[in-house]
Amino acid sequence: MSLMEDGGGAHNRPVTAVAWASNSSTCPKDFNLISITEDGAAANFTRSFAMKAGYYLCYSKDMSGGMVVSDVQVISDKETVPHGYCYIPEHLEPRASVSKKKRVCVRMVPVGGVETAVLDIKLTAKTRRMLQHYTCLGDMHGYVMWCKKGPFSSPLPQAKPRSLSLDLRQLSMDQNPPPLPLRPSNAPPMPPGRKLSHRRSNLQLNDAVDKVVDSSNIYGISAIDGVPFTLHPKFKTQTNGTTPTNTLNNIRIKSVQDIENEYNYTFTVEENAAKRTTPLTTGSTS
Repeated sequence: MSLMEDGGGAHNRPVTAVAWASNSSTCPKDFNLISITEDGAAANFTRSFAMKAGYYLCYSKDMSGGMVVSDVQVISDKETVPHGYCYIPEHLEPRASVSKKKRVCVRMVPVGGVETAVLDIKLTAKTRRMLQHYTCLGDMHGYVMWCKKGPFSSPLPQAKPRSLSLDLRQLSMDQNPPPLPLRPSNAPPMPPGRKLSHRRSNLQLNDAVDKVVDSSNIYGISAIDGVPFTLHPKFKTQTNGTTPTNTLNNIRIKSVQDIENEYNYTFTVEENAAKRTTPLTTGSTS
């Protein structure tokens, strides 16, 4: 049975807590105080006829705690509390107390752990009047306690409202675009007084573009970042782009025979060492 069926009232919502209260001022928030029985009598529990102050039974149907009352029992002072049950709390005025001859205990379970729970609690005077669809829990201090059980369903969770204006701002195309990476067309100007070769200038422009891309993560940083790149003076070209003639004259082109003669190796040392160790090996075997 859904909570919204049978007229959608609070009668189909499960009871989530039961307690004692001295009056409406000590009754906790979101609790319903049972001040009158079903047959019109005052539902004020008293310990004896000499006492003027009494206490009332109250219950709550607030689902914020996530617990429901699955069962209620009335036990005497000679009985032990059943397993899984507990005495209901007391919200009384100073120096007030509840009689211990008959006590109310409840069984609390998570709202998702059961499909049937206590839906309502009523009181009648100690008469033979029966309440339909209610279970008699027993008499205590001149009253009879009744409860109604039945299936229930927890209320559907409500969707959390979202800010439409915030979503529109996030999707807006009017936001400023991110800054463009450096390109050769807008590369930083060359420092004055520093002369670079044509090949060096091209490498610097390409390196500026690569650093914009690679600096987005730590793996794009190499070990040579920040090291200045310069050519040895003898490899630098002149300003007019010509190569010095003395550099060309010093270049010697070697033939295959020249290379064989320069790097020829006869392994004489290794052969002599092998000959010296041969007699020792022969003598040891004999």
